[in-house]
Amino acid sequence: MSELPEIGVRLHGGLDPRSCIELARSAEASGFASLWFAENPLQRGVVPAASACAVMTRRLRIGLGIINVYSHHPMLIAMEFAALDELAEGRARLGIGSGIGRLIERMGVAWQPLAAMRDAIPIVRTMLAGEEVNYRGRVFSVDKAKLAFRPRSPQTPIYMAAMGDRSLRLCGQQADGLIVSNMCPPGYTERAVAIANDAAAAAGRPPPAVVQYVPCAARPDRRAARQAAKAAIGDMLTAFWPAGAEWPALRETIVVQSGIPRPEFVAALDRLRRGEAADRVLDERFVDAFAIAGTAEECLVAAARYRRAGVGELVLTFAGADPARDIGYLGGALAEKRT
Repeated sequence: MSELPEIGVRLHGGLDPRSCIELARSAEASGFASLWFAENPLQRGVVPAASACAVMTRRLRIGLGIINVYSHHPMLIAMEFAALDELAEGRARLGIGSGIGRLIERMGVAWQPLAAMRDAIPIVRTMLAGEEVNYRGRVFSVDKAKLAFRPRSPQTPIYMAAMGDRSLRLCGQQADGLIVSNMCPPGYTERAVAIANDAAAAAGRPPPAVVQYVPCAARPDRRAARQAAKAAIGDMLTAFWPAGAEWPALRETIVVQSGIPRPEFVAALDRLRRGEAADRVLDERFVDAFAIAGTAEECLVAAARYRRAGVGELVLTFAGADPARDIGYLGGALAEKRT
């Protein structure tokens, strides 16, 4: 087993498509393995940017992860992904999920994450295999759905975003890969991988490949890198962590695995929501739990922790105002590591 996972770059709908193209060029020139595009409701759709980057690169894998099955009906996912894979000449990868509940409900639909994924995966898989689908589900149904062209990659693996125990078991039972989101420390990942692997074994399926997203700040100035990571973590905590002191069980598990006592975690969240600066609120424990930050050498040491937790592909969101610079800097260290 290699000491390091494969390392990719994560882009998202907060970036305009032209910026995505420039970062894709930087990632390919710097030797990264992949480029993944994360989409959230009300941000930019990522399919145009992913398509542009597929045309402007030659080696990088181009991942959609995640596309949520409410904004994109499973039949549409199959249509769009198959076209993207043609542009990418077989380099495209597909990750799907049920999205963020409070945002999905703005669409006027009931959010049923497990049922939606249970329906979506077989629909998408069968269509991408070039076969006709007749499926009647709780959330999604299709009648005589078949692509009018031959997909380039009929055995496309389907990655599923999962966090809670039931969704992790469903991932092991039905999906080919697991996407672990940001804000999940290595201890949480190791536990999640074990749950998905056990479910896969019980279903007679191979263990899912594992992709994890992690914020990253890689700079020769260690202090500046750690400050940038704190800002990124603070933004994610205020944007995505549930309000109040009562959290779902999966959030409790994340806090336990972070090693930060719950009262201190609650206090930090409260200060962030009052507008205090992240670099004053968050200490080094938050950076160590939720990001990869420091010099390039320190970042690679941290990346190895995720490999030991079962991650095969670590996908980094580069924090700060000049991600291309940091991509090049870390890429140089990766190249040295390989020689």
